[in-house]
Amino acid sequence: MEFTNLETKSFIYNYAFPGEEKELCALEMRSFFGVDTELSTLESSVKIDPSRSPFIRGRMDVILEGKQLEDLIEQVKKIELNGSTFKVMYVKVAGPEKVDFEERRRIEREVGLQIPGEPELVNPDVLFGILNVNERWVFGEYHNSEAVWLNHQQKPHSYSTSLSTRVARAVANIAVPDPAGVKAIDPCCGIGTVVVEALSMGIDIVASDINPLILPGTRENIAHFSYATEVTFQDIREVTGSYDVAIIDMPYNLCSVITPEEQLEMLKSTYEFADKVVIVTIEPIDSIIGNAGFEIADRCVVRKGNFEREIIVCIK
Repeated sequence: MEFTNLETKSFIYNYAFPGEEKELCALEMRSFFGVDTELSTLESSVKIDPSRSPFIRGRMDVILEGKQLEDLIEQVKKIELNGSTFKVMYVKVAGPEKVDFEERRRIEREVGLQIPGEPELVNPDVLFGILNVNERWVFGEYHNSEAVWLNHQQKPHSYSTSLSTRVARAVANIAVPDPAGVKAIDPCCGIGTVVVEALSMGIDIVASDINPLILPGTRENIAHFSYATEVTFQDIREVTGSYDVAIIDMPYNLCSVITPEEQLEMLKSTYEFADKVVIVTIEPIDSIIGNAGFEIADRCVVRKGNFEREIIVCIK
């Protein structure tokens, strides 16, 4: 909704993540916003769709702020809704900022009663959020995140060694935080888990793999969700053209064991066609990355039980 009398001052994102994916969440934050935080909220001037991240629960577009709640209550009286219905929701967060249920309801009622307009609790035209964060009260339109990646778990084909859709989505965001004008490639696409997540976020990505047996399943997975892109049978050493970023989940299962020499050859080839590469690996490959000509810009570890993957961001 467009407010005729109020401008957005900043954007506040509220986060939740499982402990084993804390580092991955922080790396995604740094990719989107240039900073991360230990808190469950992050404030930025950067606007992104909250549904892009598997960790973001929603985004508040801050239009009012004040030192005390009373300051906000006075300010909301000036909101012009132009006949739209509304609902006020205290944004639920974890950690030291957490407020109990009864207190949240009290604040919602107190603020909502002062807004000139018609409240609608079930299906409002506008959902407002309110929160005490960064030593002040903030208020603005709130946009819930939709867990798109959850739907992608129901794809026709999958492998036990594939990335989870949640991790794949974060990896796609780390590789392409802003899709505008960016050309991406997944030259070891496997069953297409990363490609599906990238396409669902409007990322311009093509895919290829050296295994011809897997590609019909890859294409079916992509088509199953009504997405489309080029998927080719191709060795990474034969990739032509130029890409802003490549995403490589290093082969490691029993059917595709590769030597350090082959890893180096893969990354040297990638250096020729991509300015940046995001690598997913279960093996230490720092020296191989350096020998291929890339520089490590950022990284994190993702754990699942005793199993660990590294996500490494590399640039020329």
